[in-house]
Amino acid sequence: MRLEPPEKVSEEQLTIDVREIEPLLQAPPMDLKPWPEAMIPLRQRDGSEKMLYIRQAKTEDVQPMLAFMKKVMEVEKDFYDIVGARVYAEILGEYRKRLKDPFTLVGLIDGELAGFANGRFKNEDIAISLHTMTFARRGRIGWAMYYAKTYYALEIAGAKEWWSTFESYNGWRMAGLEMAQPSYPWPEYQHELGGARIFYVTKKYWDSSVKAFAKQMIGSDLNFNVTDEVRKANENFRCPETPTL
Repeated sequence: MRLEPPEKVSEEQLTIDVREIEPLLQAPPMDLKPWPEAMIPLRQRDGSEKMLYIRQAKTEDVQPMLAFMKKVMEVEKDFYDIVGARVYAEILGEYRKRLKDPFTLVGLIDGELAGFANGRFKNEDIAISLHTMTFARRGRIGWAMYYAKTYYALEIAGAKEWWSTFESYNGWRMAGLEMAQPSYPWPEYQHELGGARIFYVTKKYWDSSVKAFAKQMIGSDLNFNVTDEVRKANENFRCPETPTL
């Protein structure tokens, strides 16, 4: 839009340094506590046990994960295409600082990406669940990753409510149905992922029911005393060659 100035001006053209614009485009960050890293043993269907190492995503993880998500976006099954596209945008949005107060957790087994979970903070009281993905089947990894990020939001970062929505039937069954998450009236309340229904967990409900139930479903609990052996086994991050979905 161009309008003639209503007054004589000494300079008709102004040069703006992009460093002066960036503070207006980048949301001022909240002072969020970091995820401290954890490990959790997961019993497999064959009776064996695998150790899932959960840490915050690092800057050097971004490019491998973006390349991997491109492959996930091509899977036209169980809504992986739309979830992959949205997760790609969320990873890039955090990397380019165009996502408000995000947090991203990666679950590794012997250094390979087995699970992904992310979210962001709307404000000090409300944390928003974005996506949870599993890349190694039948090992309760999805449960563990969803539990970990809910634990982070409500236990570590101090949110009072946790808002989720679900794009896939499996995701809704696992977290929405089995955790008996209530929903806010729709369309008065809409989740930012496509305007879908908001399913929520309050801190009180988490303490009274959901936290214990989630641990029962996983079969074990988070251990924040990560051993040197587990840390060393996961020091070299890599993504699977192809998605196992």
